Amino acid sequence: MASGTVTSSEYISHHLTNLTFGNHPENGWSFAHGAQEAAEMGFWAINVDTMLWSIGLGVLFLWFFRKVATSVTSGVPGGAQNFVETIIEFVDDNVKSIFHHKSPVIAPLALTIFVWIFLMNLMDLVPIDWLPFVFAEMGVEYMKIVPTTDVNATGGIALSVFALILYYSIKQKGVSGFLKELSFQPLPKIFAPFNLFLELVGLLAKPVSLALRLFGNMYAGEMIFILIALLPFWAQWVLSVPWAIFHILIITLQAFIFMVLTIVYLAMAHDDH
Repeated sequence: MASGTVTSSEYISHHLTNLTFGNHPENGWSFAHGAQEAAEMGFWAINVDTMLWSIGLGVLFLWFFRKVATSVTSGVPGGAQNFVETIIEFVDDNVKSIFHHKSPVIAPLALTIFVWIFLMNLMDLVPIDWLPFVFAEMGVEYMKIVPTTDVNATGGIALSVFALILYYSIKQKGVSGFLKELSFQPLPKIFAPFNLFLELVGLLAKPVSLALRLFGNMYAGEMIFILIALLPFWAQWVLSVPWAIFHILIITLQAFIFMVLTIVYLAMAHDDH
């Protein structure tokens, strides 16, 4: 920006464009070199930066928790063990207060969702130009480092939770029991078609709300950081530090809400109405 080589709109567009690989109509399979070209690559295009950072942070989470688990001690625990145990107890307390059934899946799933989404959200606190600049020096034109600002990532997690909702609903109640639950409430059986319509809308709203709530909050936070970066240097420090401190609450809260709603939805799938 200091060199005057790009406009404000170009700067914003650049930071909101993913490193995309897909089938471009003219060039075949290739990386996109612009926002318009990325949009033309079609449904099966892959946002490489989203995949890179989300999978990398997931591996980091698994490695760190496994490392602590394999070195756990019954004596005076170290800082890492205290940290991991605090997170596990926090998640376990939430699961026990909401999910009143026996399942070996729900607590590990809730832990994974909370920590993984928190780590992806945490990337929003990295100064907006640092890592994109490093990758630009290596010849990579685009690099979005916050996976949860990509609706494909949040949508993928939400659809995975939705698949588990359907699986446990059918497993616990059977196909007929699940269909009865959708058709015979809240109105009497004579209104079954209307009930089915209402319940299907409510059912499909679950993954949509999960995905868009997380995406919308993180995208808005990222946009504010980008706008702050366009200001004079002294104004950036005045505004970015308070916003970053406040954003710590946002990134934690969004991970927590996603986890709690996942537990609630899976508890509902196990319950008989």
